[in-house]
Amino acid sequence: MLGSPLLRGALAADDQPRIIDGIAAIVNGDIITYSQELDKQIQDARAAALKDLIDRQLIIQSFHTEKFELPEHFVEERVTDIIREEFGGDRSAFIKTLQAQNWSMTEFKKNEMEKIIVAAMRSKNVKRVTTVSPTKVMDYYKQHRSEFTAKEQVKLRMIMIPTRAAEGNQAAQKAVAEEILGKLADGAPFDRMAQMYSEDATRDNGGDWGWIDRKTLAPELEKVAFNLPSGRVSHVIELGKNFYILKVEEKRGGDTPSLAKLRPEIEKKLMQEEEQKQQELWLAGLRQKAYIRTF
Repeated sequence: MLGSPLLRGALAADDQPRIIDGIAAIVNGDIITYSQELDKQIQDARAAALKDLIDRQLIIQSFHTEKFELPEHFVEERVTDIIREEFGGDRSAFIKTLQAQNWSMTEFKKNEMEKIIVAAMRSKNVKRVTTVSPTKVMDYYKQHRSEFTAKEQVKLRMIMIPTRAAEGNQAAQKAVAEEILGKLADGAPFDRMAQMYSEDATRDNGGDWGWIDRKTLAPELEKVAFNLPSGRVSHVIELGKNFYILKVEEKRGGDTPSLAKLRPEIEKKLMQEEEQKQQELWLAGLRQKAYIRTF
């Protein structure tokens, strides 16, 4: 029961190391202390957590400034719903959970009341966006196409033969590489040829590099590997001090879903972004009119 998602936000504070109590901010005369909620935030998240608390306090103050009222039965119904949904209707189990987390019923009801107020004020000041223009959807798709494209990978095997050019054996070593290529063309298993002839670290594994991404190999090798069809073997590639033969066993990724398929996802994201802009403008207005001092 302690992991209940509805109670987690209200009760999680005691699961984290506590910050010594003190004044974190003053919002129009109302004091926010670290022990209210900031003690569950780690040090590097303090600024973001404090900003959220300040915004919440401004919203609650705005509710009262506009002389709205929240009937008591709203909170009572909320608590009843939580007991029914999260504790199977067992009120005593709910009370014990609060006590275990050092929360009184009064504190819990106050917290739930403030949640209801914040949700109501957001609903009043942030209009729900239900449509997005096709042009905006298309523009977003074009600008973020790479984000929708699955990572391109190839399953690669490689044989590496040193050129031994410094020893004057480059021609002979190339002849070895060409001979290996001929054997592969005649049906010799690539992994067996790698175990017999390759001199790179994957030799014992039959030259198996597994699945690799772009920019894993040198550009010259990457170009060959990612252009080879599945199951095909490359020609002999001379690069630096080595000859290479590559085999692409499988390929995956590199495909971008169509706009038609992604449209619902993009529309949802754009609607959320528009609502977020509305909310930020509303909160910026509240902050501008308030006296806020942080510590």
